[in-house]
Amino acid sequence: MARLLSFICLLCLVGAALGQDMPYEELMAQIQACPRECHCPPNFPRAVYCDNKGLKSIPNIPPYTWYLYLQNNLIEALSKDALRNATQLRWLNLNRNKITSEGVEEGVLSGMSHLAHLYMDDNLLSSVPSPLPASLEHLRLSRNRISKIPAGVFSGLDKLNLLDLQGNKLMDDAVTEVSLKGLNTLVQINLAKNQLTSMPLGLPPTTTQLFLDGNNIEKIPAGYFKGLPKVAFVRLNHNKLGSSGVPKNVFNVSSILDLQLSHNQLTEVPVIPSGLEHLHLDHNNIKNVTGSSVCPVSLDTLDDTVNDSAPRLRYLRLDGNDIKPPIPRDIILCFRLLSSIVI
Repeated sequence: MARLLSFICLLCLVGAALGQDMPYEELMAQIQACPRECHCPPNFPRAVYCDNKGLKSIPNIPPYTWYLYLQNNLIEALSKDALRNATQLRWLNLNRNKITSEGVEEGVLSGMSHLAHLYMDDNLLSSVPSPLPASLEHLRLSRNRISKIPAGVFSGLDKLNLLDLQGNKLMDDAVTEVSLKGLNTLVQINLAKNQLTSMPLGLPPTTTQLFLDGNNIEKIPAGYFKGLPKVAFVRLNHNKLGSSGVPKNVFNVSSILDLQLSHNQLTEVPVIPSGLEHLHLDHNNIKNVTGSSVCPVSLDTLDDTVNDSAPRLRYLRLDGNDIKPPIPRDIILCFRLLSSIVI
């Protein structure tokens, strides 16, 4: 009876592996090589879970691992020796460890030719790791101590579409056209909570989401967003932007859908595009707002219908300013689609 049960369990394992296109020989090798400190679920044989184990170093990884979870440990270094078998990795999670830039052995990451997702949030890195694999799609390095982006580190990363560098120590001289060169397919970049005083230059025209909250930015160059024809989400909350540092038409870009300028020093509502859907202007120094000053089209051209030329604003936040209710009637006349306004 015991043999029969073992045989049935083996068949189940093989079935699960074959369901993931994993040959029987690879399944057996994977199971046998599973580190004793980790968990290798038979029904998900390409994943190795070594998280929350108090590990100070990376154990030897089985040869057919695609998903490796090492978060919430005490790991200080990435060595080629420990990861010599990890050539098939697609996903590597190293969040919340103690990895320093000096602890990342030269070439340890670039040898992972299939790696698409690399997560190293909440470590002790002082620089963006280099070199990186050309297969990378998502790179998360938030809440480290990064003050340097090596020139050329992103060259050849033609698949990278998400770069998260929030909560580091980046200054203007670290975020330049030279350091960002190679981000040809970038969609989202997060540079929030750094030490920037100016808008980053050199962002690729593919950028759709730009997050710059919690910096010290005081002004935006005229025409800045003309070089970002696909930008749809712009977050500049908690900066030092005054109305004198915001050129009149700088946000009047048809692609922008969500604009967040909360907790700045604005005294006027900037010109917005007709297609904008969400506008956050709370906690500034704005004293009054009228339809004639805010409406992106002439009020005289609007009729009682909602058509394609009508402003698309749906959410407007103005609380934390010096504006007193009630809401001016011409604001409602302009923005017919408003479903929420906070004042």
